[in-house]
Amino acid sequence: MTRRTLDIIFSAGALALAGLALVLGLVLQNQANFADDYVHDQLAAQQITFTPAAGLSDEEGSVQCLQDNAGQALVSGKQAECYANEYIGLHLKEVNEGKTYSQTSNDARAIEDQESPEAQELNGKVQTLFRGETLRGLLLTSYGFSIFGERAQTAAYVCYAIALVLLLAAIAGFIHATRKSADHVILSEAPSEPVPV
Repeated sequence: MTRRTLDIIFSAGALALAGLALVLGLVLQNQANFADDYVHDQLAAQQITFTPAAGLSDEEGSVQCLQDNAGQALVSGKQAECYANEYIGLHLKEVNEGKTYSQTSNDARAIEDQESPEAQELNGKVQTLFRGETLRGLLLTSYGFSIFGERAQTAAYVCYAIALVLLLAAIAGFIHATRKSADHVILSEAPSEPVPV
């Protein structure tokens, strides 16, 4: 086999792999765009706006992401994480001395007289915690979905880089195949030896 033939085989293989990496990159790019658009559209539909800087309490004002997003519409996964953990999470802790929905619900059910003012107050807290924790969970799900989109975008960039390197290697191989030295034989069949009698 000549050097030229080997160069052409390897270059054709590199070109095919470059095409495959490019297609994979385009698929991942499409998924990244879908995740980004979907998260944006779903969050924008909720019309949630961060509290303006002047309206933040001292405790809220000490949170950097609440300051950075003050007065802005909530439309990205990162903003959803901030709002869920730092805003809603903070206010949920104030509802029943840091107790969760489950703990508060258990306390409310333990009261025998469900018509008592204490039971009514706890049931109100149960409803508040349920709504708050549900919204918080939905926002964190949007954040998680946005992270998948970011990972797909990163993987797409890696695929593009691999495709470019393979394309350059294929071009170099085809150029090398056109050189005069490419006629050099590198693999030949070994001469057959006579069988001793």
